[in-house]
Amino acid sequence: MAKIKLNVLGISYSQTQSGAYALVLTEENGERRIPIIIGGFEAQAIAIQLEGLQPPRPLTHDLFHNFAKAFHIDIKEVEIYKLEEGVFYSKLVCSDGKKEVIVDARTSDAIALALRFKCPIYTTEEILAQAGIVLDIQHADEDEIELGVEENAAKQSETDQFKEMTIRELKDMLDQAVRSENYEKASLIRDEIKRREQQNQ
Repeated sequence: MAKIKLNVLGISYSQTQSGAYALVLTEENGERRIPIIIGGFEAQAIAIQLEGLQPPRPLTHDLFHNFAKAFHIDIKEVEIYKLEEGVFYSKLVCSDGKKEVIVDARTSDAIALALRFKCPIYTTEEILAQAGIVLDIQHADEDEIELGVEENAAKQSETDQFKEMTIRELKDMLDQAVRSENYEKASLIRDEIKRREQQNQ
């Protein structure tokens, strides 16, 4: 069965489940998206990697990555191979250079690891046909599409205070947020720094 490559589009707050997030995957050469409901911890692990943040201590997925690399084990690819009763099933294709082993994994963990190992993510046409949706993004803001994050009052209030700060102050605040493991705030600060740097180009 032909495999279809997926990319991580972003993470947004789930409108259907309180405290949950929607991980949005998109087919590489198409318009279909797959939204997958994941928990807050998994969303944080994925968002940190997407934002390029470096936590002061390794998170669980970072520990897995470091452990595997120490023993020369690599994840070659992630495959979302089954959708049953709304649950996505995934597997990791691992190799030590001599032997290939398939390991079952929750899809949220598999994606978090795929980002760390920089390996491709695949699914099947059958799953895309079942779960894929085509979003009307003609009138959407480009940054919202890229990040997949919904605007809300709390976030807007927090970003407003950044406008009075210098780039140096923002970078100091970013370092402090990462040290205190407040990755949601760190993500907002990183967005503001990127916005300023783009304006100055």
